[in-house]
Amino acid sequence: MSESLRIKKCVPCEGGIEPMSDVAIGNLISRVPTWKCAEIEHSGKKIKTLQKTFSFKNFREAMAFLRKVEDIAESEGHHPDFCVHYSRVDFTIWTHAISGLHQNDFILASKTDELVEG
Repeated sequence: MSESLRIKKCVPCEGGIEPMSDVAIGNLISRVPTWKCAEIEHSGKKIKTLQKTFSFKNFREAMAFLRKVEDIAESEGHHPDFCVHYSRVDFTIWTHAISGLHQNDFILASKTDELVEG
């Protein structure tokens, strides 16, 4: 796991495995320090997710950012949930097939950060 998350590729996850444990999440969350692990309720279950808000000067910049995220998400075969608020984009990432977190979520978070960090 010492390999940078940014050079890893998401692997197909179609279920049949357990979400990451709290220990595994703790080991990876430090690799995406600007993201937080938060629980949401989905279909009557509490699910651990990665969440982050990205801020921009205006709506145009926010949408340009999302077009770049679209390219990464399609390339990785892993897609975030997001909500646009004029100059802000709220992201929530989790693996729907397992109702929780998978290494793919951390890979996508890291690659998304790279877009704003350059």
